Amino acid sequence: MENRKAGAAQARSDATTAPGGARVLVRDLWKVFEHGGRSIEVLRGINLDLQPGALVSVVGASGVGKSTLLHLLGTLDSPTSGQILFDGVNVTDMSSAKLASFRNREIGFVFQFHHLLPEFTALENVMMPGLIARQARQECRERAEAILLRVGLQDRLRHRPGELSGGEQQRVALARALSLSPRLLLGDEPTGNLDTKTGRGIHDLFFELNRELGMTLLLVTHNDELAGRAFRKLRMVDGRIQEEG
Repeated sequence: MENRKAGAAQARSDATTAPGGARVLVRDLWKVFEHGGRSIEVLRGINLDLQPGALVSVVGASGVGKSTLLHLLGTLDSPTSGQILFDGVNVTDMSSAKLASFRNREIGFVFQFHHLLPEFTALENVMMPGLIARQARQECRERAEAILLRVGLQDRLRHRPGELSGGEQQRVALARALSLSPRLLLGDEPTGNLDTKTGRGIHDLFFELNRELGMTLLLVTHNDELAGRAFRKLRMVDGRIQEEG
């Protein structure tokens, strides 16, 4: 019993202790799509340096390549040319199998739509990345409980997504993204589907977790209030990045 209590306490501690944010370097990144016999340049020679623990926002009109950049940084898609270096490791050279393992371990995602699995509870949804990584079920459970407690959902562990409000669903999605202590967290319009008050609560949570866990955080958003609170604001125009402060 003593050992079990000690293990649970350690899992709670691990859930709120990240290994530190990643440094992400982007060098001359291009993404070109072929459509109807035409080449469409969505990203045009992006260069970007994300320092460990940085909180950066990316704004811009629809269709300028914000989500495409996020998908490339998250290794969900491959660039046409250029490099993405994650702590000096060129992830654009990794095989698909290695990328899948790397992505699950090092990168967290929060999207506008939460993409929770409706048949599973909040707790089970947050446990999922650890189970996919073949970690012990009890370890996954203890860590998921601790993270859900941290995001204010201690009374919603057994609720399915359909029984939660929009803000609660997004908190579950955030908890799931944090479940393996990623060193890079990517948000694609993470509050775009929420009302103003609920969205502000999620914004506050992002900033609190960035301070507490030290992860590198990049948020794509149309929300000027959220973008303005970031330590660094970037604007995308015609597939290129401009610094705004």
